[in-house]
Amino acid sequence: MKDKRILYVSSEVVPYLPETEISSMSFEAPRMVNKQGGQIRIFMPRYGNINERRHQLHEVIRLSGINLVINDLDMPLIIKVASIPKERIQVYFIDNEEYFKRKATLTDEEGNLFPDNDERSIFFAKGVIETVKKLNWAPDIIHVHGWLASLLPLYLKEYYKDEPLFTNSKIVTSLYNQSFDDTLNEEMINKIKFDNISEEAITTLVKPSYSNIMKVAIDYSDALIIGSEEIPSELEKHLENSNKPTLDYQGLDTFAEAYTAFYNKVLS
Repeated sequence: MKDKRILYVSSEVVPYLPETEISSMSFEAPRMVNKQGGQIRIFMPRYGNINERRHQLHEVIRLSGINLVINDLDMPLIIKVASIPKERIQVYFIDNEEYFKRKATLTDEEGNLFPDNDERSIFFAKGVIETVKKLNWAPDIIHVHGWLASLLPLYLKEYYKDEPLFTNSKIVTSLYNQSFDDTLNEEMINKIKFDNISEEAITTLVKPSYSNIMKVAIDYSDALIIGSEEIPSELEKHLENSNKPTLDYQGLDTFAEAYTAFYNKVLS
């Protein structure tokens, strides 16, 4: 992957959040590409339970300061950055007081999903793309991990379809078993339609369940990776019907060679 540019967009990354399939792979895959001489950028949300002092996060003034419109409201975008110790890898954090200050990630103390997770997901997708535009950094591959990040393929191919920076970017999405049982806010479809994205593109989101959100990600990705040993059967079926290049599940001990070959195949 020497000199290739790979953008990792994830809902969680170690060491900033506890180890899960998603957070571990969102660290290991960029580390692998970094060692191979590729160029990487990692983006994740700046949840309020990330210890800014311990991880030495600091705001990047030149990247902050724009407002993103979410459902007709202006929401200020704050960008913070930190380096993963010993790895010489920078991580960019998408922040906003309203969406990410609370001392939790996706659920409250009772385990209930936050009612604004739909807006947080839209804000994260738009925030990543706007920041990459400001960096003027054209990725060869954009690799998406986790459902909170999964609107990025849709937004890139619809809302930002005329953005020349991403003309040659290929989107790879990893599908995990880390889902939620309920649905997100049922107004989600209308909030996305507010961005002039056609209803036809997102009819699945009438019911914004985990599987339906990931189906939209499959539809707008160029290639897929199965990130868990098992994924929901309706996602398996949707994936099969998509006929898109797909890499079967790879564990942390075997993924490096398979991911490298798959990335090269997607770019060829």
